[in-house]
Amino acid sequence: MLTITRTISIPDSEIDIQAMRAQGAGGQNVNKVSTAVHLRFDVKASSLPAICKERLLGRRDHRITKDGVVVIKAQRYRSQEKNREDALERLKSLIAGAFVLRRRRRATRPTLGSKKKRMDRKTRHGRLKTLRKKVDYE
Repeated sequence: MLTITRTISIPDSEIDIQAMRAQGAGGQNVNKVSTAVHLRFDVKASSLPAICKERLLGRRDHRITKDGVVVIKAQRYRSQEKNREDALERLKSLIAGAFVLRRRRRATRPTLGSKKKRMDRKTRHGRLKTLRKKVDYE
């Protein structure tokens, strides 16, 4: 059972975890031991609340396929158990991120000080450009 919040948890039966050989350097250990973990979680078929599913599927994340399946590959560690924990933690943070509501930005007017700073910067930059001009000796 993967606990996301106090009220929401995902049963282990909804999470598909497969072990496979890791890629990259690592010597003989990489060639013989299946340490990498491939986690698959079907959002649409899960027991998550409807609003959470909607937010998760609405996210633009490369780990979520068009079919609504979250795919996480963990191969950071040398042991399969640590990679499994890492994959589950990444899934947990992805789902927990869907619960966080971002505050809407309130449009504000620029302050007088910020306007003055901007104009000073523009003037300074303009002066610098005039110094770069070709010098006329007449």
